[in-house]
Amino acid sequence: MSAHVDTFARDHLPPRDQWPELVFDLPELQFPAELNCTAELLDRWVDEGLGDRLCVQGQGVRWTYAQLQAQANRIAHVLVDDLGLVSGNRVLLRGPNSPMLAACWFGVVKAGGIAVGSMPLLRAKELVQIVHKAEISHALCDVRLADELAQAGPPCPTLAHVLHFMTERDGSLEARAATKPARFDTVRTTADDTCLMAFTSGTTGAPKATLHFHRDVMAACACWPRHVLRPTAADVFIGSPPLAFTFGLGGLLLFPLSVGASTVLIERPGPDALPAAIAQYRATTLVTSPTAYRAMAGQLAAHDLSSLRQCVSAGEALPAATRQLWKDASGIEIIDGIGSTELLHIFISHDESHARPGATGTVVPGYRACVVDDAGRPLAPGQVGRLAIKGPTGCRYLADERQRQYVSDGWNLTGDAYLQTEDGYFVYQARTDDMIISGGYNIAGPEVEAALLLHPAVAECGVVGVPDDERGQIVKAFVVLRAGQVGDAAMAKALQDFVKQAIAPYKYPRAIEFCAALPRTETGKLQRFKLRSG
Repeated sequence: MSAHVDTFARDHLPPRDQWPELVFDLPELQFPAELNCTAELLDRWVDEGLGDRLCVQGQGVRWTYAQLQAQANRIAHVLVDDLGLVSGNRVLLRGPNSPMLAACWFGVVKAGGIAVGSMPLLRAKELVQIVHKAEISHALCDVRLADELAQAGPPCPTLAHVLHFMTERDGSLEARAATKPARFDTVRTTADDTCLMAFTSGTTGAPKATLHFHRDVMAACACWPRHVLRPTAADVFIGSPPLAFTFGLGGLLLFPLSVGASTVLIERPGPDALPAAIAQYRATTLVTSPTAYRAMAGQLAAHDLSSLRQCVSAGEALPAATRQLWKDASGIEIIDGIGSTELLHIFISHDESHARPGATGTVVPGYRACVVDDAGRPLAPGQVGRLAIKGPTGCRYLADERQRQYVSDGWNLTGDAYLQTEDGYFVYQARTDDMIISGGYNIAGPEVEAALLLHPAVAECGVVGVPDDERGQIVKAFVVLRAGQVGDAAMAKALQDFVKQAIAPYKYPRAIEFCAALPRTETGKLQRFKLRSG
């Protein structure tokens, strides 16, 4: 059964025999058949008399739970009453992180719509791909990002309604919402109605869309945050990942609201701005990427960060050198984790007391994990293979043949190469397509990167394999040096010798190219495919 009038999402799910096995072992993962995640994350706090509790802050905005609910309700009315939205319609959301963007997300899902986030820096060509694939009918767009969406409009006949926000002009979302009632009856969707289409961030090329249900959102809230992060209602979350990225949606919106905490959504949360924002808002929980932690470490002394008690890293592997650099600067052990757009959020992690340098952690309660060979057979501890995951969430691509590559024998194959230790810790090696085979040796690029980052002259680096007639491939490093360092032959030789002392000598980079910056996605992930092709 479904509450969706527009059945596009359900009609384009993969065949059931291509789904991963879903596991609901924990008591907190037993969900009712009727479920709208916005009722659990937002409405219930107001219903329980806690509507005056601080919920979301941003530039010039400080909303309580009741105020966020009222704005989301008004937006839902605009969508339904003015724009003819019916349950199951897809709504594109565009904008940098802000309380208004959060209200839009809740307004869409309250109305039974499907929220489709988009990274703010996407261009018209990329937006056309998303609108076409998801057959999007409505868009709510920050007026400052209107131009690219306007260029995407003509080739997209399904996109019938576009409203702009962050403006008070006539006809804007805010102007329309101001005329609507603050009460809206949340649509009574089913637990397995889609509420979210998450597009991959595109480290390898063409984006894929993953369908997530209301049940998936609540399952993600019940697993990693409850058992690893353990936030309280007094916590104040802050961070850098965009809400269009599931790492950001969970870490900066879903998880804080699931416990009645508050969140800070700032538009430009780069490493230069975050320390001051932590001090300004007295944030307790920081969610960002390894690259940002490394960049911020030298700035902490200039700010009062005494409120900060927890730091979360995900999105890419956390080098041991970055973990230690941040701990030396802040006194806080980073909580590392690996998740994926396909599974919505983190499934392997650790808390502060169980951190182990170089290891991602152990499997999060609610999930199962193992390392398998290319034939899907479990490998013994210490052997490198493909990471396989099962849990209450899993990959369901929207009409995409790549579903068969991600799901095999009921397991989600994340595309990561890992080994598992005897005591259950999972140690990242590389993306499976980033393993370098040189002279018969398997070399993990991230291991070489971690060694280079230990050198005081190195600010950032990326390591890939490049073709070589003699060895098949050789290890090549792209290095961004710290200010004042010179990228010459002497520096290259010094870095090569340094790596030979840090790890097995055969892994050293036989080629080094110095560059001003590395190619990254908007979420901070290193785009190694661009290094290989460049």
